[in-house]
Amino acid sequence: MNFDISGAAIYVRIPTGIPILGDFMITETMVISWLVMILITGFCIWLTRDLKVENISRRQAVAEMLVEQATNLVRNNTGGKKFDYLIPFVAALFTTSAVSNLISLTGLRSPTADLSTEAAWAVVVFIMITANKIKASGLLGYMKGFTTPIPVMTPFNILSEIATPISMACRHFGNILSGVVINGLLYAALAVASSALLGWLPGALGEILGNIPILDVGIPAILSVYFDWFSGFMQAFIFSMLTIMYIANAAEG
Repeated sequence: MNFDISGAAIYVRIPTGIPILGDFMITETMVISWLVMILITGFCIWLTRDLKVENISRRQAVAEMLVEQATNLVRNNTGGKKFDYLIPFVAALFTTSAVSNLISLTGLRSPTADLSTEAAWAVVVFIMITANKIKASGLLGYMKGFTTPIPVMTPFNILSEIATPISMACRHFGNILSGVVINGLLYAALAVASSALLGWLPGALGEILGNIPILDVGIPAILSVYFDWFSGFMQAFIFSMLTIMYIANAAEG
């Protein structure tokens, strides 16, 4: 049995004719990412239908609870209502990350197992961090900050600034990819064990049962509780928390 960890499949390759840009590719990551966005959008539309002030439905109660949780997450970690503008962004970021992580339970490849996904999120967060730093201290103040405490530290301060989005992306990507690889290796190992365990049966019975990965049923579900459910939600939470903290600290100058 072969176990492939070569990455997301490429469905369509469109040549651009520009050597620097290379080919435009529609990959498995892109397709599943759009599927995740469609699922989240549809769920939000369903939750927010027929909103009422009184005698609210259970659906509206769930929607209000989710909004309240997102509001508390931002306010409790920033100290007030000053950063309420982050609530929609953080809620969207957390939801997209969590659903992307958990979609692997359906057998699809998680978009967050591709570094380009987390890198795109990290670049957006980095732009917001930089914009808030410039807004808080001005462009000259922001540039001057690279020379503190002494000018000789400028290269290290620049590297520290660049390391922020890289560390955020790699942390999330590494944890999700490790879960995907470990689960895949476990399935492959159990399939081999099933073949070795049942292949010794005589005649056609051993030939038939030896090709059925019986041990793959049930056993991987135990590890899936951690790698898919717990780790998926935890990585989404950590990425969102880092986003809140970095932007809040940047806005405070």
